[in-house]
This record gives sequence, structure tokens and C-alpha cells, in this order.
Amino acid sequence: MTRAITSTLLSPEAGGPVKRTVLPSGLRVLSQSVPGFRSVTFGLWVGVGSRDEPEQLAGATHFLEHLLFKGTERRDALEISAAIDAVGGEMNAFTGKEYTCYYARVLDSDLPLAVDVICDMITSATLTPADVESERDVIDEEIAMHADETSDHIHDLFAEQLWGKSPLGRSITGTPETLAGLSRQQIVGWYRRRYKPSNIVVSVAGNVDHAEVVRLVRKAFERHWVTAEAEPVAVRRAPGKRVPTYGGVRVHHRDVEQAHLVLGMPGLVRSDERRYIAGVLHGIVGGGMSSRLFQEVREKRGLAYSVFTFGSAYADSGMVGVYAGCLPKKAPEVLDVIRAELESIASGNITPDELLRGKGQMRGSVVMGLEDTGAKMTRIAKAELVYGELPTVDEILHRIDSVTLDDVTALAAELYAGTPALTVMGPFDEDTTAFTV
Repeated sequence: MTRAITSTLLSPEAGGPVKRTVLPSGLRVLSQSVPGFRSVTFGLWVGVGSRDEPEQLAGATHFLEHLLFKGTERRDALEISAAIDAVGGEMNAFTGKEYTCYYARVLDSDLPLAVDVICDMITSATLTPADVESERDVIDEEIAMHADETSDHIHDLFAEQLWGKSPLGRSITGTPETLAGLSRQQIVGWYRRRYKPSNIVVSVAGNVDHAEVVRLVRKAFERHWVTAEAEPVAVRRAPGKRVPTYGGVRVHHRDVEQAHLVLGMPGLVRSDERRYIAGVLHGIVGGGMSSRLFQEVREKRGLAYSVFTFGSAYADSGMVGVYAGCLPKKAPEVLDVIRAELESIASGNITPDELLRGKGQMRGSVVMGLEDTGAKMTRIAKAELVYGELPTVDEILHRIDSVTLDDVTALAAELYAGTPALTVMGPFDEDTTAFTV
């Protein structure tokens, strides 16, 4: 029988070494011991997201995430939630475009319980017809609630505009129409095809012993899944051909008091080495209260309450964008100011002080963002499942410090020259010509 293989990846500055074991089934287990903490965050990551769905299964990954909390052969929905509540822990899950995560944060002494509950959900969900139908209604409510949160919903509409009908452009939750078309048989088939040991990464951070984590995980999975012989460990999502993007203007009429604007364009793919430059650029343009857009749009002109930059990167595509929320009558002027500032930055009008603030903001977010076990758990999981590398914090800080004014200017000129897409939501006619890109 193939033996488990354990290795030490690195010894980060904050916490103990990150250790990795590949079980005979191909399931990967990573942990980082953090001395002095009494809590543990246990995460189970599955390498499947909404972009993996064929059109007829749109929304199935998120639907399945909900259903795994409804019951297993050993526990009903109340017993799943009550088990973690009874020890003062917290448990949740989320679905992304390229992965799904289930996690629990508990006291270190309750790690065996967290492992047992989450692995039980993953390996032996019953997915009963009654649960499928009741949860379908719940997700319909979730979709409706999200549509009412206009400042969030506009980002889904922008992704749809930028990436069109590709899976990256679809909403993670699906739509009421696609949801209604999903049968229990389709969801069960998706579960069986995608939830396999070789497509799963277990990540744990806190007051833990790696050997004990491996023992608990092995025991939990062997209860239901045969793990003696393995499929090959899943290869990380290959970059592939870049996903096409689209520009133009799209106006969505809503009878709301505030206009919502997203102006964006294609960004970097996840593996691009310039991602640290992009992080500094984000801080300069719209990442904080001292950023160019916050100062120009809100502080100096009082045109909007909220304005910020954002971005996302995937294996074969990416986006950068600016969001602003303002009174409808001010929307055209807000757009003019945003465009002018992007053009100014792309032309090299960045000061040394702005560069220092951009670097400082990114340095702080990296270091302070790793000061809890949940963040550490996420970091080592994504290193395994997504990035393929786990640099130390000092290495990350060095990469940030190495960014120059020329680096930032060159990247801004490249990104902001991309074909722009503009998504507008508010009390406007959908065929209006008031907005242009």
C-alpha cells in the first residue's frame, strides 16, 4: 500500500513550520502550528467553483455547498450546527469561482469534533429530495436579497458585462431560472464527480500537532471513502487561453436613491509576477482614505460617499475596476473625475509620497491580515490549491519594497489602456446616452 508522504514547506516568521502530508488517496493535509494561540481554524477546500459548471448546471456548486449542511447519515441539520455551537465554535462555508471552502474555528481541544463534523458533511451528505427542494427556496431568497443589495449586486452585473456568457461572467449562485432547472440527480452527480480526495486540500492553523491532524483526517475520511489507492493529486488549474473580455456601457434601471457605477477593464492573471506592483497601484489609486480617488472624488469635491478600487485574478483572466456610489445627478461628473485620475496616473503623475503610502498600505494589510488562525489557514490552503508557492512574510515584504515608480507607472499605463466596461445602476433609462466609456 502507498504510504503517506510528509514534508516541511517553510518556517514562517509568525508561527511554526508549515507541514504538508499527501495521503495515499491523494488528499493533501497542511497545517501550521501557532504557539500561544488556544484556537484552531480547520478548513476543507475543494478544487471546484462556479466557473467549472457547464451551462446546464449553473449554480450547482453553490447549491451543493448549502446542501452539505442539511444532513448526513449520522447527523441531521440541527445536530451539525448544534455540535459546533455547543463548544462555542463557529462554522461556515463559501463558494468561489474556482474553489469551495468549509471551515470551523474552535478551541484547540475541540479540533477532533470540528474535523469529524466537517469531514462527515463532505463524505456522507444524504442530499435528500426534501432537502433539495427546501434549500432551493432558501437560495431563491438569497438571490433576491443579493439583488436588493445594489452596491454588491452591481459587481455581479459588471462581471457579466466584462466576461459575457463565459463561466467567469456568471453569478456564483446562478439565477432563479437556472436554479429551478437543477434536479437532485444532477446535483448528486456533480457531488460524486467533484468531491474526491485528490481534489481536496485540508488546511489547519492554530495550536495543533501535524501528526495528530493527519491522524484525525485519515480516520474521518476512511470511515466512508476508500483511500488505500489513489487517483493522481489534482493539478492546479492551468492558465490556458485568456478568457475574452468585452467593453461598452450597460445601464440597469433601478428605482433607488443612489447611483452605482463600476468602471473597469481586464487585469492581471493570477500567476503574473507583477501582482505585487498591482497591489501597490491599488493603494495609490483607490485603496484607502489617502488614495487619489478618495481625495479627489470625496474629500475635495464631495461627489460621492463611497469610492474605491478593486480587482480579482484567476488562472486565465483578471479584472481591475473602480466603484463609486453617488447621487444620480452627480454620476456623470463622478465618472469624468475617475477617468481623469486614471489617465493622470497612467501618464506617470505619481509622487514618491504616494508610492510610499501604497507600499505601506500593502505591507500593513499583509502582516496584520495574518494575525488570526483563519487567515493563516486560508493562506496555506491557497498556496497549495491556487498559487503553487508559499513565500515567507519577509519574502512578500521584500517584493513589495522592490516596487518602483517606473514599475507602477508602466503597469498603470498598460491596465488603464485596456478596453473599458462601464456598468451603471440607478434611476436611469436603460437606453440612455448620458454615459460613455
